[in-house]
Amino acid sequence: MSKPAKPGPDAPILITMGEPAGIGPEIAAAAWRHFGGRIGGRELRLVGDPAIFDAVPLLCSIATGAKARRDPGHPDASNNAATIEAIALAVRAALAGEACAVVTAPINKAVLMRSGFAFPGHTEFLAHLCNTPRAVMMLASDTLRVVPLTVHIPLKDVPGAVTTDAIVETAAITLAALRSDFAIAKPRLAIAGLNPHAGEERELGDEDASVIAPAVARLQAQGHDVRGPLSADTLFHEAARASYDAALCMYHDQALIPIKTLSFWDGVNVTLGLPIVRTSPDHGTAFDIAGTGNADPRSMIAAVEMAARIADARAGR
Repeated sequence: MSKPAKPGPDAPILITMGEPAGIGPEIAAAAWRHFGGRIGGRELRLVGDPAIFDAVPLLCSIATGAKARRDPGHPDASNNAATIEAIALAVRAALAGEACAVVTAPINKAVLMRSGFAFPGHTEFLAHLCNTPRAVMMLASDTLRVVPLTVHIPLKDVPGAVTTDAIVETAAITLAALRSDFAIAKPRLAIAGLNPHAGEERELGDEDASVIAPAVARLQAQGHDVRGPLSADTLFHEAARASYDAALCMYHDQALIPIKTLSFWDGVNVTLGLPIVRTSPDHGTAFDIAGTGNADPRSMIAAVEMAARIADARAGR
């Protein structure tokens, strides 16, 4: 893993432009305006082709060499070089200590892959740029924090990807981030089962007892406050949420349905396990409303706020 230089106390937060044809440039500029270009003592800087940022190109502080063309709702693979360069420039600045956090606007993986983009998404590309062996996706709000163990794979492939080692490793990264990034001295982690009713004593599946329970036992033996496997259908009501600081779920929808139900507009994607701070809005490019003026910037605003809080927590503020 690359070890970044320590950012200064007033190091800026960088916001990338994302997919030029989507709502990313609009919500990035809207968040910049919302905060007046600063959050706390930190400056906000936009990263990308200056011409893309919603008629306010002067807000762009770090320009890409590659140029892009904004045609809202109509993605163009010729923009891919600028999209990728914006992410790389922001990460490079953060690794050099020239920025305290990176907030990424949404990208479109299908468009990028037409130019040979070899990563399933932002998270994997960021891990590559940071030379990090494993990065973990967390969706977080003031109401709930969830981590999907498996992410963008077909549901039929999930059971084979749920392993004891993967659960232990992902849980360890999550618990470390709860301490360092969320300032929780003694974090509590709930681990969901895979099958209905966490397998119902093996009557509804064997994985909960043979794979998940041993992982929980290993984590508990290491001194962590971990419970599971727990039935996912009773894991997310108000009283249950009060009993843990984050929930580790076995697959994408098991994690994302509850947080998008509870926190659709203020949920934030946080990448754990990186040597830098990275957040993003918890939504996609929204090509259908790009350029219409109907893009809601609340999730981007929440992503900037969370990036600032995590940067402060890492700085010991």
